[in-house]
Amino acid sequence: MTVLEALNWATDYLKDHGTENPRLNAELLLACSMRLSKEELYIRLPGQVREEERKTLEGLVQRRGSGEPLQYILGHQEFWSIDLKVDSRVLIPRPETEHLVEEALSILANISSKKNPSVLELGTGSGAIAISLAKEVKKIFLVATDLSGDALIVARENATQAGVSDKIGFVKGDLLQPFHQGETFDLILSNPPYIPDSEINGLAGEIKNHEPLIALQGGKDGLEVYRKLISQIPSYLKREGWLLLEIGSTQADSVSEMIGTEGHFQKPECVKDLAGIERVVKAKLKE
Repeated sequence: MTVLEALNWATDYLKDHGTENPRLNAELLLACSMRLSKEELYIRLPGQVREEERKTLEGLVQRRGSGEPLQYILGHQEFWSIDLKVDSRVLIPRPETEHLVEEALSILANISSKKNPSVLELGTGSGAIAISLAKEVKKIFLVATDLSGDALIVARENATQAGVSDKIGFVKGDLLQPFHQGETFDLILSNPPYIPDSEINGLAGEIKNHEPLIALQGGKDGLEVYRKLISQIPSYLKREGWLLLEIGSTQADSVSEMIGTEGHFQKPECVKDLAGIERVVKAKLKE
């Protein structure tokens, strides 16, 4: 079997099994099977696929055809130009979460000119957000938490691979539970679970059947974690500290109202993505 024949077979198989972008998926899976880059793969199109490579390809293609996310099969996902290890222990980082990183960097730019900022990320998962901040800000003190010990194993591995393990302390625990009154930060940020429980079954199969539900389920209305956070966070922020939250596409008003009602923050701001969808809510603690 030539490389081109293997590529065409994989494409047809994935198309028949309803996989989106079957050609691209086939290219990446074949390149993985042959331990080649995508560019190298096309140079080798007339060449032969070895038997062990063919068997590896069949297994990977069958996994993808069954609905397993491509990122888990390949074992990595790019986020903020950083190649991160991902598997079923962690949620796959989404491009929209880069807006949270952008806003955090904007806030930290003002803080870091005066001192080394302290940042707490709640629910770090793969470590994508904390690692991105550690790569971008030279002097920073970061703590990243997660309820899942398995997720923290992945996050630590990613931090080591990215060369920033000395800048991030990883802590196991539920939201702010590991911290004591008096432990305060310049910025607390989170991309919490925000999908209403009733909508979980309507998600794509490769999400609901493979990604960790604990990182998706936001309670009855999707706002359960926001309520916990917003009521507790003022006690853990330094004077004029910031709260930064990623939100679902319809949750800006509800989360902003919670922050306003809590009473310790200045008027919250909502940040839109390029499509005009509100992705992030930020608020500064009152003086």
